[in-house]
Amino acid sequence: MKNLFRLLLGDRGERAAVRYLKKQRFRIVAKQYRNLYGEVDIIAQDGKTIVFIEVKTRTSTNDGQPFEAVDLRKQEKLTRIALAWLKKHGRLEQPARFDVVSILWPDERGEPQIQHFRNAFEATGRGQFFS
Repeated sequence: MKNLFRLLLGDRGERAAVRYLKKQRFRIVAKQYRNLYGEVDIIAQDGKTIVFIEVKTRTSTNDGQPFEAVDLRKQEKLTRIALAWLKKHGRLEQPARFDVVSILWPDERGEPQIQHFRNAFEATGRGQFFS
């Protein structure tokens, strides 16, 4: 039951993040994009830049801020996913970055508190964007 609640909260958070990003004039390219390296929550375009966005949603800060869950291991995974996407779509020369949308949603009926961290981290790990 706890996993189902977590999944539903995550989906609500991603939908809220998409609404927020659209208001910021981002163009949503893909949601819940999967490849053999894993999943990225949102791929968007901000001007000429492709943005790979990880969304973290929590109901409290008991276990820390939502954005703190995007640790080095997660960053490396997102880097691999993004690089494969850029290669597949012939966009290796296009500017790209990683953002994190952190959502705190303590009351189901209330409005979420959204923090958007642009350029939250650099490409990390093996297979980096640039040598």
